[in-house]
Amino acid sequence: MSEITRVGILRLGADVMEIKNRSRFLSHLVVLLAIAALISMRTANSSCPELLNHEFPKLQDDTPQNLCMYKDSVVLVVNTASFCGFTKQYEGLENLYEKYSSKGLVVLGFPSGNFRNQEYSSNKKIAEFCKNTYGVKFPMFAKSNVIDSKDTLANPLFKKLSVLAEPPRWNFHKYLISRDGTFHKSFSSFTSPTSRGLVREIEILLNSQR
Repeated sequence: MSEITRVGILRLGADVMEIKNRSRFLSHLVVLLAIAALISMRTANSSCPELLNHEFPKLQDDTPQNLCMYKDSVVLVVNTASFCGFTKQYEGLENLYEKYSSKGLVVLGFPSGNFRNQEYSSNKKIAEFCKNTYGVKFPMFAKSNVIDSKDTLANPLFKKLSVLAEPPRWNFHKYLISRDGTFHKSFSSFTSPTSRGLVREIEILLNSQR
């Protein structure tokens, strides 16, 4: 074997080893980045109140949205319906949101057909109704179940709220959550969103420090 051939083989071997080392390095780097992302995700979730640590599809486009984004806010959770005697409460809920959102209040609407099927079957129709009829701008989520029944299970947020307080007895049952993510108080469907009692509790929570 000539010297030139031997040198060529040695160089080829060195190149192969370098490629393998680079490949191994990149593989390790990918693993480390994945671990770092997982740790970051767990850290973020650990700082999120357990009650809010749920993800739901948005009403308008089914995009997943985690309720952790509302931590440090005062949260009013309401199960809604489009064909109910209490449907006009949408107006009061929107007024609350418009008045107090800058101070830290968020209203979260969860359409449901659990009570005499008083809701559209289509999320698109629900969204159009809320926007066109009441100009709803507060966050709304895709239609889901809010109570356990023979054939359905409540979504995880309402499952927890039902244990902490009581299950909704009808449409437009309201749950108030404080800035630290703990359940504060519930209000029946008969309580108007602009009633003195509810507004007073909201203002107390808004004025409290986390």
